[in-house]
Amino acid sequence: MNPNDSERKPDSEAAGNAAAEEEPGRFEVLYDRFAERARELFEAGQEKSRGAMEKAMEGAREQFSAAGEFSAEQGEAFKKFMRRDLEQTAEEMRVLGQEAKERLHPARLGAGALSSMARLLEATGSALQSLSRKAEDALHFHTGEITTAGTLTCAGCGQIVQLKRTARIPPCPNCHGTVFRKGY
Repeated sequence: MNPNDSERKPDSEAAGNAAAEEEPGRFEVLYDRFAERARELFEAGQEKSRGAMEKAMEGAREQFSAAGEFSAEQGEAFKKFMRRDLEQTAEEMRVLGQEAKERLHPARLGAGALSSMARLLEATGSALQSLSRKAEDALHFHTGEITTAGTLTCAGCGQIVQLKRTARIPPCPNCHGTVFRKGY
């Protein structure tokens, strides 16, 4: 008995590795074709379960074996590899789903939306205050400036001065103030 016999690989894996060593790249191409055919068979079926995927993989293995593209053992190795790949994908999807569930939790989204809304309202409030100050400044007129007809209210005492036509602004007749707010 060979001392390495205890370390021998299962026949399907040994057959798969032998094919890979015989023609580099051919094994990978065959696996891709096998996986694509299994997917086509799965999608063509009505049932969408693990059992249906097993049937699709077996159908693909039988078709490729019957066509002489690979041995039954290589087909079994492909099925094993595809199960492994599907399990890995399923696990990644479970992890992704859990992360999405945590990140997209309504309480978290609500807090995030509320925080975003608060920042937006704060920025909007600041912009409106700035605009209000500019508008208020634009409504202040000073003695000696020329303005069109309208009502001027003294900023110092509230005295109203009526201008009937375009004119130079006089000092307030009541307190002699020089700053007015204009209204029309």
